[in-house]
Amino acid sequence: MGKADFLSPKAISNRIKSKGLQKLRWYCQMCQKQCRDENGFKCHCMSESHQRQLLLASENPTKFMDYFSDEFKSDFLELLSRRFGTKRVHNNIVYNEYISHREHVHMNSTQWETLTDFTKWLGREGLCKVDETPKGWYIQYIDRDPETIRRQEEQARKKKQDLDDEERTAKFIEEQVRRGRDGKETEETPVFTELKRESEEEKVFVSLYSSALGASALKAASTSVKRKDTSSDTRGEKKKKSALEEIIEMEEKKKKSVRTDYWLQPNIIVKVVTKKLGEKYHKKKAVVMEVRDKYGAVVRMIDSGDKLKLDQNHLETVIPAPGKRVLILNDQYRDTEALLEGIDEKNFSATLTLDSGQQKGKRVDVAYEDFSKLA
Repeated sequence: MGKADFLSPKAISNRIKSKGLQKLRWYCQMCQKQCRDENGFKCHCMSESHQRQLLLASENPTKFMDYFSDEFKSDFLELLSRRFGTKRVHNNIVYNEYISHREHVHMNSTQWETLTDFTKWLGREGLCKVDETPKGWYIQYIDRDPETIRRQEEQARKKKQDLDDEERTAKFIEEQVRRGRDGKETEETPVFTELKRESEEEKVFVSLYSSALGASALKAASTSVKRKDTSSDTRGEKKKKSALEEIIEMEEKKKKSVRTDYWLQPNIIVKVVTKKLGEKYHKKKAVVMEVRDKYGAVVRMIDSGDKLKLDQNHLETVIPAPGKRVLILNDQYRDTEALLEGIDEKNFSATLTLDSGQQKGKRVDVAYEDFSKLA
């Protein structure tokens, strides 16, 4: 009987049956062929192509088992990293999602007999963190990508730097409070006397002073009598800054440093870090032609001249050689051109000399991600 036509009911029925998963006992891993019933699997095993594959496998069975094991391991880890990241998840959940793909590699063709053996092997090889619980085995993917490790180190460094700044501020405030208290103790204790007026023409002024640090009690209460024939010698003395005034001045300076989560600027050179565009553009430099909606940019590749529209998460700044011109992209010196004097690899920063603005000629330390080379 001839083969049914493509649009015939039988052909359509066969295609519907072939979709989705079938029984594992009717699947031939060597030929990567799935049969729908026992008769079909029997016919396949008697076919010439299957016999030829068995002869090839019998010559070097270890080679085929290693190949299937590597395929199973790479596909399983790829799914684990892409679907669950570095989250802790039950191994059966990952395995059930993996075998839902019709063309997956079956475990019975690998070197591992059970999923538990495979999970223990991942833990011994250091590819995942594994632990056993009453509910079963749990796995957690270990991301060893150099780019991911670098970003984690930068985030940890920034977090530590912020904590150091907060600690320094707290210590400074504590020191000012201590100095203020020490100053109060050395002051003379005020002596209160009865208010007397020698004549009716004299004017009496009463002034009250509170503590600079907001103490609950008044610092002192004093009276002074202003006479027509005398003048104060203390008016010309320079008033010292109190601890509260110094704290307020420090906070105002700190407010001037305003950071934003967007940094793209036209006419700067950036590097493409995303792998989604392929090896043609990965790690290649480009010039920002136009900035759109603060977080997107139209760039022109330096090598090929191609124009791409990318998000700032797919780009990173470029650090030139010392002596080159750069543009500061963030913090209080934003939009200021500067010259690169030197690089501090230990602190992930560089020393720049401002080349524009009111503070031209000033030397400042700027982090790597806050400046980039000018086109």
